[in-house]
Amino acid sequence: MATSPISDKVRTSGWEFVTKTVDKRALMKAQPKDPREELAELEAKGEVKVIHITEENRPIEVETLLGRTKRIPTNKLWHHKSCGQCGNIPGYPTSIMWFMNKLGLEYLDETHQTSCTAWNYHGSGTSNLVALASVAVRNWHRAYETGYYPLIHCGTSFGNYKEMRNLLIEHKDLRDEVRRIMNKVGRELVIPEEIVHYSEWLHVLRDKIAALKVHDVSHIVTTVHPACHVWKLVPEDVIYDPNIYGGERPAPTTAILLALGAQVADYSTWYDCCGFGFRHILTEREFSRSFSLERKIKVMVEEAHSDVAITQDTGCTTTLDKNQWIGKAHGYNYELPVMADVQFAALAAGADPYKVVQIQWHTSGWEKLLDKMGIDWRTSKAQYEAYLEELKAGREPEQLYVPPLESLNLH
Repeated sequence: MATSPISDKVRTSGWEFVTKTVDKRALMKAQPKDPREELAELEAKGEVKVIHITEENRPIEVETLLGRTKRIPTNKLWHHKSCGQCGNIPGYPTSIMWFMNKLGLEYLDETHQTSCTAWNYHGSGTSNLVALASVAVRNWHRAYETGYYPLIHCGTSFGNYKEMRNLLIEHKDLRDEVRRIMNKVGRELVIPEEIVHYSEWLHVLRDKIAALKVHDVSHIVTTVHPACHVWKLVPEDVIYDPNIYGGERPAPTTAILLALGAQVADYSTWYDCCGFGFRHILTEREFSRSFSLERKIKVMVEEAHSDVAITQDTGCTTTLDKNQWIGKAHGYNYELPVMADVQFAALAAGADPYKVVQIQWHTSGWEKLLDKMGIDWRTSKAQYEAYLEELKAGREPEQLYVPPLESLNLH
């Protein structure tokens, strides 16, 4: 197939995204087509099947950067988890599911999801668009056949899937190739009506989540790191709100912190990458380490006097957190806790810091923050250690949900 026009549009070294910001005024002047309108036309022609958001998903409407309406499903969601999230920050997905249990929402967390493979694509360039789009469609179809709507946890997967949706809509040759591959594995070409990130779900439910708060966080100074993969890829699809920085910056994450009553401090490098980049964490690790410390952590502490850095993506949380530990070897001792917005919200709402938020996996010092929030983490730690001993003795583990027992089908 003729892929060169597509490749030219999306090929990137990753460097330009590191310090990139989004020019809202330029986008307003030259507005791209709404892919959802084109998707509806393709569905009417029988070219694709669309995963629609239904009333059962209890959608809530928000506005994107261009003032377009985006519907965010809040119920009956299929968890598309993150590779790095589960390996480095397990309290990230468990905090999301803990809130869904609290709010009585229906969800499905099963074993049939695969990696989106975008890290490989951005990091090594060994993948290609047909492979990326096929993996995306394969995961979307798995959600489609279960009757649940896909909710994307990872910022990289979210940005990649938005690009894949748009490319599939724009290029018939790509659709034909992906359809051929899907037929081989017994699946169909399906595309979701909206690509939805968990931070958007958190955003639209922020008032309900804030109502669950049991710890006062009004004296906690937070700094927000918006993930490049979330707001710099297909930026016109990102949620903006006139009440958040005058509608000049993405609203998710900042809005939930304000709803919880925390202070949100500004800092001069808010738009910079965390250092993860689109390939730097894999190919130029010293760049990642120095960038995350010098351009992000140091500025958050010295300029904004932050108590905690709040993120919305796996790679950002890991990069900002782990590099502080590595930085100690070079005299950097900032000890700024780093966690996802949903983890901070869960702590404020009384979730167990060890069993649910799993803060013990984070390497930057978090003990002072939890003391300041009034959380008795020492008792939680003692209870958790006792729980581990009981598990060793054969006790059944506590679960957030009953794990699906159906057999694996990994096509």
